[in-house]
Amino acid sequence: MLITLTGGAGSGKTTLAAALTATVLHGDDYYFGSPAEGGIWSHDPDGSGPWIDVGDPASVDFARLNEDTAAALGTGRVVVVEGMFARMVAVECRRLDVFVDLAADLRLARKIERKCVRGGFPLEVLLRNYPRRRAQHEQHVEPLRAACGLVVDGGASVEVTAKSVRDAASA
Repeated sequence: MLITLTGGAGSGKTTLAAALTATVLHGDDYYFGSPAEGGIWSHDPDGSGPWIDVGDPASVDFARLNEDTAAALGTGRVVVVEGMFARMVAVECRRLDVFVDLAADLRLARKIERKCVRGGFPLEVLLRNYPRRRAQHEQHVEPLRAACGLVVDGGASVEVTAKSVRDAASA
Protein backbone atom coordinates (compact mmCIF):
# COMPACT_ATOMS: atom_id res chain seq x y z
CA MET A 1 0.00 0.00 0.00
CA LEU A 2 1.09 3.54 -0.79
CA ILE A 3 0.41 6.41 1.60
CA THR A 4 1.18 9.90 0.32
CA LEU A 5 1.57 12.78 2.76
CA THR A 6 1.05 16.11 1.02
CA GLY A 7 0.95 19.59 2.57
CA GLY A 8 2.83 22.80 2.97
CA ALA A 9 6.39 23.19 4.20
CA GLY A 10 6.34 22.86 7.98
CA SER A 11 2.94 21.17 8.19
CA GLY A 12 4.31 18.02 9.86
CA LYS A 13 4.63 15.58 6.95
CA THR A 14 8.10 14.32 7.85
CA THR A 15 7.23 13.92 11.53
CA LEU A 16 4.08 11.99 10.63
CA ALA A 17 5.99 9.81 8.14
CA ALA A 18 8.50 8.88 10.86
CA ALA A 19 5.64 7.79 13.13
CA LEU A 20 4.26 5.34 10.57
CA THR A 21 5.80 1.88 10.33
CA ALA A 22 6.74 1.96 6.67
CA THR A 23 9.39 2.52 4.07
CA VAL A 24 9.59 6.31 3.63
CA LEU A 25 10.60 8.24 0.52
CA HIS A 26 11.19 11.95 1.14
CA GLY A 27 10.09 14.33 -1.61
CA ASP A 28 12.99 16.65 -0.80
CA ASP A 29 15.34 13.95 -2.11
CA TYR A 30 13.77 14.12 -5.59
CA TYR A 31 14.37 17.69 -6.70
CA PHE A 32 16.50 17.97 -9.82
CA GLY A 33 20.17 18.44 -8.92
CA SER A 34 21.25 20.81 -11.69
CA PRO A 35 19.71 23.04 -14.35
CA ALA A 36 20.90 20.56 -16.99
CA GLU A 37 18.71 17.83 -15.43
CA GLY A 38 15.52 19.91 -15.44
CA GLY A 39 13.39 21.83 -13.00
CA ILE A 40 12.78 25.51 -12.40
CA TRP A 41 15.89 27.43 -11.37
CA SER A 42 16.36 31.01 -10.22
CA HIS A 43 18.94 33.43 -8.86
CA ASP A 44 18.64 35.67 -5.82
CA PRO A 45 18.52 39.41 -6.50
CA ASP A 46 22.20 39.59 -5.50
CA GLY A 47 23.02 37.20 -8.36
CA SER A 48 23.73 34.16 -6.19
CA GLY A 49 22.43 30.83 -7.34
CA PRO A 50 21.18 29.13 -9.32
CA TRP A 51 18.69 27.70 -6.81
CA ILE A 52 16.11 25.02 -7.51
CA ASP A 53 12.59 26.40 -7.06
CA VAL A 54 11.25 23.97 -4.46
CA GLY A 55 7.81 25.59 -4.57
CA ASP A 56 7.13 24.43 -8.12
CA PRO A 57 6.25 20.79 -8.86
CA ALA A 58 8.12 21.08 -12.19
CA SER A 59 11.31 21.00 -10.08
CA VAL A 60 10.59 17.45 -8.87
CA ASP A 61 12.05 14.50 -10.78
CA PHE A 62 8.79 12.53 -10.80
CA ALA A 63 10.17 9.91 -13.19
CA ARG A 64 12.77 8.92 -10.59
CA LEU A 65 10.31 9.26 -7.68
CA ASN A 66 7.73 7.08 -9.45
CA GLU A 67 10.39 4.48 -10.25
CA ASP A 68 11.65 4.37 -6.65
CA THR A 69 8.07 4.24 -5.32
CA ALA A 70 7.21 1.29 -7.56
CA ALA A 71 10.40 -0.50 -6.53
CA ALA A 72 9.69 0.08 -2.83
CA LEU A 73 6.12 -1.18 -3.25
CA GLY A 74 7.57 -4.34 -4.77
CA THR A 75 8.94 -5.27 -1.34
CA GLY A 76 5.41 -5.80 -0.06
CA ARG A 77 5.76 -3.19 2.67
CA VAL A 78 3.70 -0.10 3.22
CA VAL A 79 5.41 2.80 1.46
CA VAL A 80 5.04 6.42 2.51
CA VAL A 81 5.94 9.23 0.13
CA GLU A 82 6.06 12.54 1.95
CA GLY A 83 6.53 15.94 0.38
CA MET A 84 4.66 19.01 -0.77
CA PHE A 85 3.76 17.30 -4.04
CA ALA A 86 3.55 13.67 -2.88
CA ARG A 87 -0.05 13.35 -4.10
CA MET A 88 1.29 13.74 -7.65
CA VAL A 89 3.10 10.38 -7.53
CA ALA A 90 1.71 8.39 -10.46
CA VAL A 91 1.98 4.76 -9.39
CA GLU A 92 -1.07 2.53 -9.79
CA CYS A 93 -1.68 0.64 -6.56
CA ARG A 94 -3.83 0.63 -3.45
CA ARG A 95 -3.19 4.03 -1.92
CA LEU A 96 -4.29 6.55 0.66
CA ASP A 97 -3.60 10.19 -0.13
CA VAL A 98 -3.36 12.34 2.99
CA PHE A 99 -3.23 16.14 3.18
CA VAL A 100 -1.45 17.41 6.31
CA ASP A 101 -3.09 20.72 7.11
CA LEU A 102 -1.68 23.52 9.24
CA ALA A 103 -2.28 27.26 9.23
CA ALA A 104 0.26 29.32 7.26
CA ASP A 105 1.56 31.21 10.31
CA LEU A 106 2.30 27.98 12.16
CA ARG A 107 4.00 26.46 9.10
CA LEU A 108 6.19 29.57 8.84
CA ALA A 109 7.09 29.40 12.54
CA ARG A 110 8.07 25.74 12.20
CA LYS A 111 10.11 26.47 9.08
CA ILE A 112 11.98 29.31 10.84
CA GLU A 113 12.73 27.01 13.78
CA ARG A 114 13.93 24.14 11.56
CA LYS A 115 15.84 26.03 8.87
CA CYS A 116 17.06 29.18 10.63
CA VAL A 117 17.32 28.46 14.35
CA ARG A 118 18.55 24.87 14.09
CA GLY A 119 19.83 24.83 10.51
CA GLY A 120 21.66 28.15 10.25
CA PHE A 121 19.77 29.33 7.16
CA PRO A 122 19.66 33.16 6.94
CA LEU A 123 16.34 34.39 8.34
CA GLU A 124 16.34 37.41 6.04
CA VAL A 125 16.49 35.14 2.97
CA LEU A 126 13.66 32.94 4.23
CA LEU A 127 11.48 35.99 4.96
CA ARG A 128 12.34 37.62 1.63
CA ASN A 129 11.26 34.45 -0.20
CA TYR A 130 8.15 33.88 1.90
CA PRO A 131 5.62 35.89 -0.17
CA ARG A 132 6.56 33.93 -3.30
CA ARG A 133 6.51 30.62 -1.43
CA ARG A 134 3.09 31.45 0.04
CA ALA A 135 1.73 32.21 -3.45
CA GLN A 136 3.22 28.95 -4.75
CA HIS A 137 1.57 27.07 -1.89
CA GLU A 138 -1.81 28.50 -2.90
CA GLN A 139 -1.18 27.70 -6.57
CA HIS A 140 0.43 24.26 -6.40
CA VAL A 141 -0.02 22.63 -2.97
CA GLU A 142 -3.43 23.73 -1.72
CA PRO A 143 -5.31 22.39 -4.79
CA LEU A 144 -3.97 18.89 -4.00
CA ARG A 145 -6.13 18.86 -0.84
CA ALA A 146 -9.25 18.12 -2.91
CA ALA A 147 -7.64 14.99 -4.39
CA CYS A 148 -6.71 13.57 -0.99
CA GLY A 149 -8.97 11.08 0.73
CA LEU A 150 -8.00 12.20 4.23
CA VAL A 151 -7.13 15.59 5.72
CA VAL A 152 -5.34 15.54 9.08
CA ASP A 153 -4.48 18.32 11.49
CA GLY A 154 -0.72 18.93 11.43
CA GLY A 155 -1.06 20.66 14.81
CA ALA A 156 -2.45 17.59 16.57
CA SER A 157 -0.16 15.18 18.37
CA VAL A 158 1.72 12.86 16.04
CA GLU A 159 0.27 9.86 17.88
CA VAL A 160 -3.30 10.99 17.16
CA THR A 161 -2.52 11.87 13.56
CA ALA A 162 -0.67 8.61 12.89
CA LYS A 163 -3.60 6.64 14.34
CA SER A 164 -5.99 8.48 11.98
CA VAL A 165 -3.81 7.55 9.02
CA ARG A 166 -3.42 3.92 10.11
CA ASP A 167 -7.19 3.60 10.69
CA ALA A 168 -8.00 5.08 7.27
CA ALA A 169 -5.40 2.88 5.56
CA SER A 170 -6.84 -0.27 7.09
CA ALA A 171 -10.47 0.60 6.24
